[in-house]
Amino acid sequence: MTKDLLRFATAGSVDDGKSTLVGRLLYDTKSVLADQIEAVQRASVDKGLATPDLSLLVDGLRAEREQGITIDVAYRYFGTPTREFVLADTPGHVQYTRNTVTGASTAELAVLLVDARNGVVEQTRRHAAVLALLRVPRLVLAINKIDLVDYDEGILNAIAKDFAGLARSLGFADDAVVTIPVSALVGDNVVERSERTPWYEGPTLLGHLESVPVTGPEVGAPFRMPVQYVIRPRTDELHDYRGYAGQVAAGTVAPGDEVVVLPGGARTTVAAVETADGPLESAAAGRSITVQLTDDIDISRGDVLASAAAPPRVTDELDATLCWLAEKPLRAGARLLLKHGTRVTPVIVGAVGERLSLGSEIPAWEPAPEELGINDIAHAALRTADPLPVDEYADIRATGSFLLIDPPTGNTLAAGLVGTPLTVTG
Repeated sequence: MTKDLLRFATAGSVDDGKSTLVGRLLYDTKSVLADQIEAVQRASVDKGLATPDLSLLVDGLRAEREQGITIDVAYRYFGTPTREFVLADTPGHVQYTRNTVTGASTAELAVLLVDARNGVVEQTRRHAAVLALLRVPRLVLAINKIDLVDYDEGILNAIAKDFAGLARSLGFADDAVVTIPVSALVGDNVVERSERTPWYEGPTLLGHLESVPVTGPEVGAPFRMPVQYVIRPRTDELHDYRGYAGQVAAGTVAPGDEVVVLPGGARTTVAAVETADGPLESAAAGRSITVQLTDDIDISRGDVLASAAAPPRVTDELDATLCWLAEKPLRAGARLLLKHGTRVTPVIVGAVGERLSLGSEIPAWEPAPEELGINDIAHAALRTADPLPVDEYADIRATGSFLLIDPPTGNTLAAGLVGTPLTVTG
């Protein structure tokens, strides 16, 4: 039987224990090989530690191990009898906020750590705002190092109350946030329930990860599928076969559904939905498929198949939110490339609007700067050479997101979100 898959990310300030927590999850779920454990034990002895440093299971780069910090996004894959997991462990340093954007962009849940001794700090607010901006639907506030505050329930309740106000201001619903007190170092409430927190009646972290619903908002959204490849075998057996391959970005598709091909606008009906294993009765978001249509239409890579009843808008003017990822600053008038789905088109950056200030108690939008620097998040107006079928990012993440690319180098400069997905309330 195929098990569910949950994609989740970790975030938090420096030294809050993210890598140790991830290492604890991997270690306690027996998701690491014996030789890896032996290597960690040897490295821990070399560092003069009495117990294994589980963070070494995650901090794979040499610079990370030497400095004791996480620099890059580390992806880890593990499973339990209940569910499979893809975990993105993101850096805590301010200068690596862009990596948090990368790690959380496909997450269905985020685990945000805070140190029980320090509570909610500036980087906690920064990461919470990024997670809200990226519309991560579910959030776990993991209050770590509870052993260092003597398992004091009052301290933990105060932190939870403080964060709840921040989460509401960023648009998280109360039932979207779960608070779990843990100690990654000794294992309290990570995989096994701790006897030292008799006052806590909620799930362990792993228990929550195994039970939280994995059906994201994309499944219930209108159908969207960017075309990756047009299949024309031209063999004797399949002389007239024409299929359109891609991954369902949102919604569900089934034979008989009426669809529209965008940006052209031609309408037709789905004749068949197939995979290499044979035909399907339907396919939902995340499934890679080939679609056959009842009519021969001029379709190529970059086009989007969409629900005819609820299509995206087609436009060459975007009001968007940019997460600037590059050292090179962005100024109005820049000529770049924009990648949306499977289509790449030239784009001109117009006016740069408000920038998100993350240093205050409650994140807020501030007047526009003259240029955007690395890690800046701001509104901007864009004009594309070709019309694009787009949704608001707040409605459908896949067709509401894009990348800005540097034409000479091909480097990614920014992650873009159509519309204004984050509205901060005081």
